[in-house]
Amino acid sequence: MNPLLDRALVWFRRDLRADDHAALYRALTSARQVFCAFILDRDILDALPRADRRVEFILGALRVLDEDLRQLGGALIVRHGSAADEIPHLAAELGAQAVFTNHDDEPQALMRDAQVAELLRPLNAELRTFKDHVIFERREVMTATGGPYGVFTPYKNAWLRKVDEFYLSSYPVERHAHALAKTELATGVPRLQDIGFKPAGLTQHVGQGARGAQALLDDFLDRIADYDKKRDFPAVKGPSYLSVHLRFGTISIRRLARTAHQLMQGGDHGAEIWLSELIWRDFYHQVMHHHPHAMRAAFRPEYDGIQWETGEHADALFQAWCEGRTGFPLVDAAMRQLNQTGYQHNRLRMVTASFLTKDLGLDWRRGEAYFAEKLLDFDLAANNGGWQWASSSGCDAQPYFRIFNPTSQSEKFDAEGRFIRRYCPELAGLDTKAIHAPWERAPLAMQGVDYPRPVVDHAAARERTLARYAVVKSRQLPA
Repeated sequence: MNPLLDRALVWFRRDLRADDHAALYRALTSARQVFCAFILDRDILDALPRADRRVEFILGALRVLDEDLRQLGGALIVRHGSAADEIPHLAAELGAQAVFTNHDDEPQALMRDAQVAELLRPLNAELRTFKDHVIFERREVMTATGGPYGVFTPYKNAWLRKVDEFYLSSYPVERHAHALAKTELATGVPRLQDIGFKPAGLTQHVGQGARGAQALLDDFLDRIADYDKKRDFPAVKGPSYLSVHLRFGTISIRRLARTAHQLMQGGDHGAEIWLSELIWRDFYHQVMHHHPHAMRAAFRPEYDGIQWETGEHADALFQAWCEGRTGFPLVDAAMRQLNQTGYQHNRLRMVTASFLTKDLGLDWRRGEAYFAEKLLDFDLAANNGGWQWASSSGCDAQPYFRIFNPTSQSEKFDAEGRFIRRYCPELAGLDTKAIHAPWERAPLAMQGVDYPRPVVDHAAARERTLARYAVVKSRQLPA
């Protein structure tokens, strides 16, 4: 058994909770005194717009985390600076012999962690990292030949075969909380204006840190049995709305997967479908680990050869898509939801991504970057995976010849136009049939209404897309 360290530092990042926390548990069971810290990393924050909902969410979550740690006997040190500088400085200041933190497999994060580990060595301290953000990571679920999975369904089946109580068990932090230490360095959480930001406004879908996550989970469990029936309809309360809490770790993925797995074993089909969505997270994170090139280019390199639309007209189309002015009501309502709330319904993420790439013929990376800027729950692996799925350039991608029709998607998933009327109020006076394609069915009613005509003809755009992708496919044929 290894001797206890005198002092350790826990570096919180995308795991903003005090319960069921891998790094915190490992530190508490490895050291006599454990200090906790979060760095408002200027290397990340300085590039963000000054009114960014994610910063507002993080500060709220940090306040709850600080309160929870104080109740357990510790406190949270919050610093504003470069994490690569602040963590070694803080370790030296506290006399910590080790820094405990959870894995972050994003390429930039891995580079940062390597830098921190190098800077800790002269201090006779080490960086210790642990799995916490997913159930299975890196090489834990591999094919029979030892390679990574490139298709979701076989990965999911292997995931389900492997998962058991061990992988879903929580870390009993509270049992070892006596090792938590207070320090005068823990002076509270700064306000937005203290770090150069201003309020952006959070919606009802977003609670306060771990407490907000708990409230959302309680609400979702009352209706999880209907998840499979309601999840695709944006005007219906179907999703869990926990994506942002998973992104920032204000709730444990082990807790959610354990709950879903237990309900599934009891015959709850809604829980079974929700568990599949949680497994998609693991899938995309293992793709990121094994194929980091896919975070900046097509997973399948041949699709980097697609000739996307460029020039002033393409830029104008992109701007119309961003602002919800395409003339296709469901697409516009979805983009306005994103811009106004920082959230977009999962079905609509597929619809808007397909529209950008397959109707407008624009590079998926433009849409990916816009979502990265706007989504409160932005996660590099999941966002990239979703966009490459829609553009047919990724692993387990939608076949390029399957192109979402924005009108039929609207008629199927917002049949009464409730979602459209909420975000496109200028169309509220149209009847249920006309609201999905007002340029076809309500030309007289549209007189005087400030709503654009479609920026493209879907049928013609579909043919252009098939031709665009056919060129790439033809290059794969043997000579």
